[in-house]
This record gives sequence, structure tokens and C-alpha cells, in this order.
Amino acid sequence: MNNLLRSVGGYLMNRQAVRHRVIQGIFMGIFVLLLLVPAGCTKKAEEGKTTLHFVTWKPNIPEAWEEIYSIFRAEHPDIELVRETGPHSSTAFHDLLTQKLKNRSEDVDVFLMDVIWPPEFAAAGWAAPLDEMFAPSERKEFLEGAILANSYNGKIYGVPLFIDSGILYYRRDLLEKYGFKPPRTWQEMVEQAEKITAGEAGKGVEIYGFSGQFKQYEGLVCDMMEYILSNGGNIINPKTGKSGIAEKPAVEAVRFVRDNIIGKIAPAGVLTYQEPESLDLFIQGKAVFHRNWPYAWEVSNNPKRSTIAGKVGIARLPHFPGGRSYSTLGGWQAGISSYSKNKEAAWTFVKFLTSERIQKLLALKAGRAPTRKKLYGDAEILKAYPHFSGMKDVFLTAYPRPRTPLYPAVSNVLQRYFSKAISDPSSDIEKEALSASQEIDRLLSLAK
Repeated sequence: MNNLLRSVGGYLMNRQAVRHRVIQGIFMGIFVLLLLVPAGCTKKAEEGKTTLHFVTWKPNIPEAWEEIYSIFRAEHPDIELVRETGPHSSTAFHDLLTQKLKNRSEDVDVFLMDVIWPPEFAAAGWAAPLDEMFAPSERKEFLEGAILANSYNGKIYGVPLFIDSGILYYRRDLLEKYGFKPPRTWQEMVEQAEKITAGEAGKGVEIYGFSGQFKQYEGLVCDMMEYILSNGGNIINPKTGKSGIAEKPAVEAVRFVRDNIIGKIAPAGVLTYQEPESLDLFIQGKAVFHRNWPYAWEVSNNPKRSTIAGKVGIARLPHFPGGRSYSTLGGWQAGISSYSKNKEAAWTFVKFLTSERIQKLLALKAGRAPTRKKLYGDAEILKAYPHFSGMKDVFLTAYPRPRTPLYPAVSNVLQRYFSKAISDPSSDIEKEALSASQEIDRLLSLAK
């Protein structure tokens, strides 16, 4: 009996001990939470910061962008700027950004848009209309073409940051050495390149004639469009609204690139080049001519990065006989996500980023052509980049790619067609062009 009582007593005491420990653990957990939660809330309240997510691409001149971020943080301590850097390629960056926007991600407040994206982003409901914030009087301060590129169905969806247009860079010292002036036609460029490379090879110097962007990505569309337009052709025929890439001028231009540039005056490896790789070949002194955007001027003439600093010239891109020079319109804009919960802070950053002083900083330190008209008369910019004055008409008249919400799909067709046509010496360009043209027309019919 005593043993039974002792067993029952022990059991009850053990249960009491367990209950005590459980209760003690619960109170300890609550105590810890009370310590942690108020501390976090107090910190947030004390800081009073709004977290702003900025999605951008990998820049060519990262130090200029680091300075921009530092200035913003110093002037806006109430905004915590969190940036996500995507790929350098416009095509790859588009894939990253659109995936986030499709998912209505909260990790996107402000983003950069390529000049061809506003119609797509607007039609999909991803980009917030900025009409109430971006007043018409303020828009007049920007280049008309850049504002038009950001407009869709009577509303505006982005603020132009900088403008791009294709430019021909060349080795001024080598052209002078061989008695040449900058080529006016593509044929002249090929002839000059062949003579210079042959002459230099005779002296033991290995150099290619040309470097450009011919990898299968958006840059390929930009480059090939310049050849087609300068031969009197079109990507989209403005009279019919249908694809023009199967028409004779466009086919001839593509064949010229395949037969005279790829693996001829340009290395076969140019088929893998985007902007950085093509520019590297040029600044290493390994190419006579080079097609790129305005930023390449600063890099080419920076003695810390270039072996040919001070030996570089620029000119309009060549054209075919009977045609005229064309440059593809490029450039980037700042947009705000429709799903952002911090649109006021987002506009604060967009307004800062596209301001006159930041555009001037990007011009001086990154070679980016401004979208604000006033800066083309800025003495400091023109002293550092005198070519901005002579190339102003190029920037103002750069030719846009087709403006359609379905442009990414159209571009995908163009990329595949151009890549196949110029990379295969035996390709049937007429057949490939017709197939791609029919596919583009089917896409365009969906947007009607």
C-alpha cells in the first residue's frame, strides 16, 4: 500500500514538474517575443524608412552608377534603396523583369525599360501610367522621340533616362596612315578594312577590319536593321503594315553582311559578340572599324581601359549606294511597377534618376547621350564629348524598332532569322526570310 501511494505521489509530482516546465517554457517564449518584436517595431519607427526595390541591368560603367546611388542615399535617408542587378543583355534582362512583373512581385518598385518595351508593359498592365506625376510641361524638356517611345494609347509609362543610336567608331590613325577618309558606304568600309588589315599584316601586325554585335539577342536586331534600312528596306513596310524582311532590299542587305563581314573583315567569333565583347576587340587595338552606342566613346578614349585612347574617330554609319545612313534608336527609361505599394517613393527616385544633373553625370562619366534637350548645349559636356554636338542630328533622328505590344515575339523571330542567315554560308536567305516574314505577319495580326 505504501509503495502504491509513493508511486502515485511520484507520478503526481512528475506531472506537476512537467507542467511547471511547460508553463515556464511558454512564458519564456512570450518574454523573448516581447523583447524582440517591440525592438523591431521601434527600430522601424525610429528609422521611418521606406524600402524601395530597383531592378536594373549590369552597367557598362559601374562606378558612375555607384556614385548615383550614393548621392540618392545621402539626399533621401528616409528611403532604403535595394537594387537587384540583372544581366547585361537586354533580352536576358527582359526575361528576368517580366517574370517578376507577371508574378506581381513586391521586389519591384522601379525598373529600367529598353526603348522597345513601353507598349508591351503598358498593354500587359505591368507599368503604371505616369500622367499625373509626369506633367506635359516637364515632358517638353525631353527629346520628342524619347517621349513618343514611352507613350502608348494616349498615356505615358516611362521617363527617358538616356538615348542611344548606332555610331561608327574607327581608328583615325590608321585611316590617316593609309590615306582614307571615313567610309560613306558599306562597300567602302569593306575595301578600306581589307587594305588596312593587309597592310598591317605585312608588318607583322594582326588586326581585323570590323567588330559589331552579331550574337543572337536584341543587339543583333539593332545592327541588322541599320543595314536593311540603309539599303532602302524595312523591317515593317510602312505602306502595308506587314513584314518587309523578305523584300529584295532587305534580303540583299542580309546577304551582304553574311558574305562580306562575318568571317571576312570581322572574325567568325563576332557571331558570339554582344556590346562588351565587340568593344573589347576594338579597344585592344584589334579592329579598324567598330559599331556601337555612344557610351563606347568614353571607354575607347580612357587610357586606363583602352590601348587606342586618342586614336579614335566617329562618324555616321555607312549606307548602300542610293541609300542613306540610318541608326537604330536605343536607350533606356525608368518605369514604376503597377503593383508597387510605394509609388510616391518610387516617383521620387525616378524623378531624381532622370533629372538634369544625373543625366549630366551619366554623360560625363559614362558617355550616355542625354534625353533632356538642354544638355546638348552644356559647355562641360561638349568639352568632354565634342562629338555630341556633331552627332546631335543622329540622336534626334534615330529610327525606332516596330512599336507593338508584341514586339518581344517579333524580335524573337528576327533574332532567329538573322542569326541563321548570317552564320551559315550556305543558307537560303530568300527562303528563310519568307518563312520569318510570314511568322511576323501572323504575330502582327494578333495585335489588330
